[in-house]
Amino acid sequence: MIRHIVMWKLREGEGRTREQNASVLKEKLEACRDAVPGIVHLEVGIATPGLDSTYDVVLVSDFTDKAALDAYQVHPTHLDVKAFLAPIREARQAVDYEL
Repeated sequence: MIRHIVMWKLREGEGRTREQNASVLKEKLEACRDAVPGIVHLEVGIATPGLDSTYDVVLVSDFTDKAALDAYQVHPTHLDVKAFLAPIREARQAVDYEL
């Protein structure tokens, strides 16, 4: 099993505040939950105001294997997320590891 964790720091843009962009991103990522066979778990969190955070949104997802993760990366629903992020992403960090 592969755990895939990604964090994004966002900026305002596309007519939305940073907080609004975080909410839209969360919705778009959650729409990926059933995108491909092999997604075992998909969780999206938005940083809580008032708590010390350096990033705005986090994705924690588990895949049965690398093939499932690879299929997710090129799925149209995921590609839509990437297109949405392009103009509003300030920074991104990611890590994948075997469970």
